[in-house]
Amino acid sequence: MDMENLIGLLVAILLFIYLLYALLKPEKL
Repeated sequence: MDMENLIGLLVAILLFIYLLYALLKPEKL
């Protein structure tokens, strides 16, 4: 697996978790 693909996947996962957290706790935004 390429390093760029791994970094892109990690960023996508972090964004997904951030969006889930934002949906679960909208008052924190």
